[in-house]
Amino acid sequence: MPTKDVTKMTADELRTAGLEALERELGIVGAIRFLQLFETGSGDYTVDRHAWQDNMTVKDIVALIQKQDPN
Repeated sequence: MPTKDVTKMTADELRTAGLEALERELGIVGAIRFLQLFETGSGDYTVDRHAWQDNMTVKDIVALIQKQDPN
């Protein structure tokens, strides 16, 4: 099956093609279950981010990243 040129699709065409691909590969139940994994969430990410990042320096953030990186 040839791949569609998604760079020329409108947002609606891309959404439709994506949903069709999900249904084709996973079946309707699998596609619905997959889509249910994603939620829009709630709150204001920008406000929340400022609440925990405003008092951090770049050095603090780098240290946190390095602490979590197993390599």
